[in-house]
Amino acid sequence: METGKLRAAIFDVDGVLLASPHEQAWRDALIGIADPALFTTALYQASVAGRPRLDGAFAALEALGVPDAAQHVADYAARKQARLEALIADGQVQAFPDALRFVSAIRLLGWPMAVASSSKNANAMLQRIHLADGTTLLDAFSVNVCGRNLRRGKPDPEIFLLAAGELAVPPPQCLVAEDAPAGIQAACAGGMAALGVARLHDAAGLYAAKAALVVLSLDDVRLDALADGRLDGVAS
Repeated sequence: METGKLRAAIFDVDGVLLASPHEQAWRDALIGIADPALFTTALYQASVAGRPRLDGAFAALEALGVPDAAQHVADYAARKQARLEALIADGQVQAFPDALRFVSAIRLLGWPMAVASSSKNANAMLQRIHLADGTTLLDAFSVNVCGRNLRRGKPDPEIFLLAAGELAVPPPQCLVAEDAPAGIQAACAGGMAALGVARLHDAAGLYAAKAALVVLSLDDVRLDALADGRLDGVAS
C-alpha cells in the first residue's frame, strides 16, 4: 500500500460527532469571574475547543483579559466541569446526523476507526447516542483514546499519534476529522490528513491551520475517493 493512502479514520467528538454543551458550560461557568456575554463562539473555537480542560480555562481567561488569570484557572475549570455534567444529565447532547451517516459509511469501507478527544466527558456523551442496531455511538470505534492523561494537549499531535498507534496504522494513512484549529494543527503535526468540519462557517480558520479539506457537512466528503484512499469533496 502507498505510504500516504488513507485507510483509517480518527474522529474528534465535540463539534464533529456531537453537538455537545461544552461551549455553554464554559460560558455559564464564567459567572462571578468575567462577563459570560464576552465568551463568544469565535473565542471558544479559537482559544478553547480541543484543548485539555486546564489549558482551555487558562486560554479563555487570558483571552478575556481576566487579571491574574492563572489564579482563577482551577476554580473556573471545576465550575465548568460541574456545569457540563449537569447539562449532560439534562440530555443536552445530540449527534449530528451527517456524522452518523459518515461513520456508517466508513464502517462499510472496512476502515478501523478511533475516537480521540481531550475531554474526559466524551465517553459519557457518546454512550448516550444509540444507533439503529441498539449499540451506542461509542461502540462504533475499535479504538478509544478519549480523556487519556497526556503529557501535551492539542495542538501537539500526541493524542492522534496515540490513536494511530493503537489502530496499528501509520500516521500518513490516517484521516483526522476535526472542527477546531488546534485539532487541525495537531493532525498536521502528526503527519495525518486533516479534514476540517466548518459547522460554524469558520472555514477560514481551519484552512489557516492547514486543513487538507474543509467541508460544511461530512456529507460533502466523497466516499468514492475515500474508497481509493484519497480525501476529496465539496470544499467550503
